[in-house]
Amino acid sequence: MAQQSPSTSPTGAHRDRDVFDSRSAWAASGTMFAGVLLLIEGVLGVIKGITGIARNDVYSQVGDYVFKFDVAAWGWIHLVLGIVLAVVGAGLLKGALWARATGVVLAAVSIVLNFMWLPYTPIWAVISIAISGFIIWALCNDGGRARSAGA
Repeated sequence: MAQQSPSTSPTGAHRDRDVFDSRSAWAASGTMFAGVLLLIEGVLGVIKGITGIARNDVYSQVGDYVFKFDVAAWGWIHLVLGIVLAVVGAGLLKGALWARATGVVLAAVSIVLNFMWLPYTPIWAVISIAISGFIIWALCNDGGRARSAGA
């Protein structure tokens, strides 16, 4: 009698599927959390933007820095990026496929802009960079759901 390997036996296949399902559940949860974080990051960006536009002296620059923009200009940058991030976050929460790739790209742009924003609010800029890094990780790690939707 031929012996079946664990992956081809009914119990082995079931066990492999359970592992895949649990990974997919974690990835789907990560994507949902990334959508919420994008939405929150967008709302915070809008608030940062409005604050920078309304009062040019709210943020103070720490030392001399290469990227010298007026605070009002940074306010407009944060306002526009915040609106777009919030829209993409809402799209992710609704399950829109376009929002995944757009979310990765916008999170990468957010990392670069927050790096340039470091002299104005160093702690919040580092926190925003970390959040954007998690968003990229979560959206790129959700391959199981994308593969199962295409099959």
